[in-house]
Amino acid sequence: MSQVLEDQFAAIDKYKGESLTKSISSFESEIIGLTSKELDSYCLSQGIDSDLFESALTIKKLASQIDVIIHSSGILRSLPKILRNGEVVESVSLGAGNTGKKFDLETNFRIAEYKFIDWKGGAEAIRQNGIFKDFFELAEYKTDKEKYMYVVGTEIPMKFFNGGRALTSVLSRYPKTLDYISNKYEPTITKVRDYYKITKHEVVIQDISEIVGR
Repeated sequence: MSQVLEDQFAAIDKYKGESLTKSISSFESEIIGLTSKELDSYCLSQGIDSDLFESALTIKKLASQIDVIIHSSGILRSLPKILRNGEVVESVSLGAGNTGKKFDLETNFRIAEYKFIDWKGGAEAIRQNGIFKDFFELAEYKTDKEKYMYVVGTEIPMKFFNGGRALTSVLSRYPKTLDYISNKYEPTITKVRDYYKITKHEVVIQDISEIVGR
C-alpha cells in the first residue's frame, strides 16, 4: 500500500475512533454553542480538515470499483491454478456485470462462470436469482467442453440449489427461461432442487477461494 493511501486510511480511522456512531454523537454534542472561530479550532483539534474529506472521497471512489477489482483479479489469479497442460484461454470477461460475452471464461477445455458473492445465509433472493440464471446458462449450453461454476464457499450456494424455492420466484424476471424449463422437462420441475437434481451432472461447482488461496 502506498504511503498516501496509508495516510488516508489512518485519517479515516482516527475520525471513526472506536465507534463511528459514538464519535459522531460526541461531535454533535460538543459543537453546540460554538462560534465560527471556535468550530474551526475544534475541527483542527479533531483532525477534521480538507485532507480528511479528500481521503474519504478517494476511498469511496476505490470502494465503488471493488467489485470489478475482485472479479478481475480473482479470475486472473485463478487461471494459473486451474489451467491444465495444453489448455489456453480463448475468451475471458474480466469486468463485473454484463460485458456482452457468453461466459466469464472459455478455454479449449472448459467454459466457466465466476460468482464472487459474500454469502450471508439469509434472505438473498436477488443473489440466488443471479446464480441460478448463470447455472442454467452453463447447464443448458450445448458444448463438449467441461462446465464450471466458481463460487466463494460452496455451503450456502449448495443449500440454495438443493432447496425448495419456487422457480416461478427465482425466474420472475426471466419468463422465457421458465417456459424453456417447463417445456423441456416434466411439469413436476417447479422448484430449484428439482431442476438441480436433473442437471447437476452438467456443471462442477467449485470453491474459488480454495483455488486462489493456494
